[in-house]
Amino acid sequence: MTVWARIVAYGLAVLLIVAGAVCAATVGGQTGEVLALVLIGLGFVGITGLVFLEVGLSEDRERDRALRARERPSLRLKRRRSRLDRRRGERRRLQ
Repeated sequence: MTVWARIVAYGLAVLLIVAGAVCAATVGGQTGEVLALVLIGLGFVGITGLVFLEVGLSEDRERDRALRARERPSLRLKRRRSRLDRRRGERRRLQ
């Protein structure tokens, strides 16, 4: 999600909350209350969804970063282990 998309998404959610507050103040009667409730509710649900999306995206970025770090070859020299021609509990055979 780009920075511009975040700004637009959060801006629209805040705009819904502000529009709901304006409707509550200007539109009279039960219609204004219903409009305010719906618009403010949608705005808060949108913000909550965006926050959960941000958390999920940050977890995905962290997982990708850890995967890349694991796949990157180690800088230190790896010692080559010699494989013994025996199994646990068996004596070593001389050749």
